[in-house]
Amino acid sequence: MEMKGEKIIKTSRQRVWEALNDPSQLLKAIPGAQSVEKIDDENLTATVKTKIGPISAKFNGKIKLSDIDPPNSYKLTGEGTGGAAGFAKGQAEVNLSDHEDGTKLSYSVNASVGGKLAQIGQRLIDTAANKLADEFFGKFNEILSESDNTEISEKISDDNVSAISSSKWIASIIILVILSIVFWYFLGQI
Repeated sequence: MEMKGEKIIKTSRQRVWEALNDPSQLLKAIPGAQSVEKIDDENLTATVKTKIGPISAKFNGKIKLSDIDPPNSYKLTGEGTGGAAGFAKGQAEVNLSDHEDGTKLSYSVNASVGGKLAQIGQRLIDTAANKLADEFFGKFNEILSESDNTEISEKISDDNVSAISSSKWIASIIILVILSIVFWYFLGQI
C-alpha cells in the first residue's frame, strides 16, 4: 500500500521539526496513542490502540530513523504487531519546507500488512489510514497553535519583569511526528 500527502502546519519549520521529535507532543497528537518512547537518537517505540472496521487491536511498534537532515527531512522504517489482528511493515520519507502559511510537511509511505487486517479490504484500510492522518495533523496543528499562544503570553509576562523566556520546544529525536504518521498509518492498514 502506498500513501502520499502534504499538509500545511501553521508554524515555522524549526518548531515543526522540534515537535516531531518530542514524544510528549506526539503522544497528544497520535489517535489512540498509549505511549511513545525514544530509545536513542535513531530508534523509537510506540503503543497504539485502534479500530479498523470490525477489528480492534493494540499495536506495538518499533521505528528506526535514517537519512536524518534536520530540520529538513528523514526516513522512517518501522514494523508493528497487533497480536491476532496482524502486523504492518513499511517505510516513510518525510520532508519539511517553508510555506507562506508556515511549513509544508510532505510524506510518502510504502507499507504492507498481514493477518486479519489484511483481509478486511484495501479500500477500508485506505479510508482508515487517511482518516487517522487527518486526525493526527488536525491535532498536531492545534497543539502547536496552543503552544504558540502560551509562548506569546509568557513573553509578554516575562517582558514585564524584563526577562525573556526561552523556547519550550527541545529537539530530542528527529521524527516522532512522522513516526506518528507512519506508525499510525501502518496501524490503520493492519
